[in-house]
Amino acid sequence: MTETPEKVFLNTCLKCNKLTRTPYARQCRHCGNSWHDITVAQFKLDSSFQLTGRHFFAWTNYERRNQKEQFMDLTILGLNRKPKIEAIEFALKRQDGRVWEDVALGTNDLTEDDKEYLISIGSFGRPFDIVKEK
Repeated sequence: MTETPEKVFLNTCLKCNKLTRTPYARQCRHCGNSWHDITVAQFKLDSSFQLTGRHFFAWTNYERRNQKEQFMDLTILGLNRKPKIEAIEFALKRQDGRVWEDVALGTNDLTEDDKEYLISIGSFGRPFDIVKEK
């Protein structure tokens, strides 16, 4: 913890700022505040990359479409970050006769270390949330 304290994060209540049990526990056991309604979609990370001069993109198989001006909650991936979605790109993919559309969520709110971390973990089985407020 003394070497990289910025990588240690706690899930706290938005109202009373006390500790909640897990990143999925979006209800405070102390004051009863619930913030389940801020989640608008969930995505699974397939890969990450950045083109020169463009946004950093997280490629996903989307479960529900979202809109810009929302935030990626990356705490479940091990980053204490909620970067703003600034761009949305779509890619049509074909494999073995199947056709589907993948989506890339673009942001410029991540540090170089955050980008390297996301690229290094590659695909991540657990979905991360898209939330409407930070």
